[in-house]
Amino acid sequence: MAKIVIPQQFCGPPNSGNGGYVCGVIAKDLEGPATSVLRARVPLDVSLDLRLEDGLMQLTDAEGGLVGKGHAADPALLPTPPEPPSLKFAQAAGERYPGHDQRIHPTCFTCGPERGEGDGLRVFPGQIEGAPEGHVACAWTPDMAFADAEGLVTTEVIWAALDCPGFFAWVVKEGRHGALLGTMTGEVLRRPPAGHEYIVMAWPLEREGRKETAGVALFAMNGELLARAHQVWIMSVPPAQAAA
Repeated sequence: MAKIVIPQQFCGPPNSGNGGYVCGVIAKDLEGPATSVLRARVPLDVSLDLRLEDGLMQLTDAEGGLVGKGHAADPALLPTPPEPPSLKFAQAAGERYPGHDQRIHPTCFTCGPERGEGDGLRVFPGQIEGAPEGHVACAWTPDMAFADAEGLVTTEVIWAALDCPGFFAWVVKEGRHGALLGTMTGEVLRRPPAGHEYIVMAWPLEREGRKETAGVALFAMNGELLARAHQVWIMSVPPAQAAA
């Protein structure tokens, strides 16, 4: 069992851990594709317990309450990404990021525009010109602050970079927001060096009641797929109320 702390730096909402980052923390020591499930608000700046039992990772709070869990995943659960946009189109898409004009989680570790370089990831996805509605992308250069001793982006930061784009795929597609990450099944094929430019892409898959699913992916400039994930988002209000 390991004692871990999710610092305030890695928040999503101001009082809770960034969903993708925490899912990555849970999954990073599992071999191959992994599924992480968040069961409760992730407290910040407090000691949590992370343990592996019979292939199941469990993250619990000081009282033993389950915060999240993870396990090895079937690769068939992972989506096949569409062709990534060019760097030029990804950069242009990033200029259409909804968070530039609206206050949507402005201090989020992944997508918060109020976070500076080396403090937040500054992943700002917007609609790709000429692509189906909700297909979003942006260019992303991970700061060296998020690299390990070998200069490679850490696994949990890669999961974090893939977090919010799936949310914004649905924001762009349906023109509303208000959902929390529930489940993320991800695979990091190769951890890339920090300080270089990459393309993050996301696209909506389907909605069933209050559940919205999305695919997300990270690409190198030559089109190499570096990481991908399937996400389940839980709407905070039913679709009919959200549209009202």
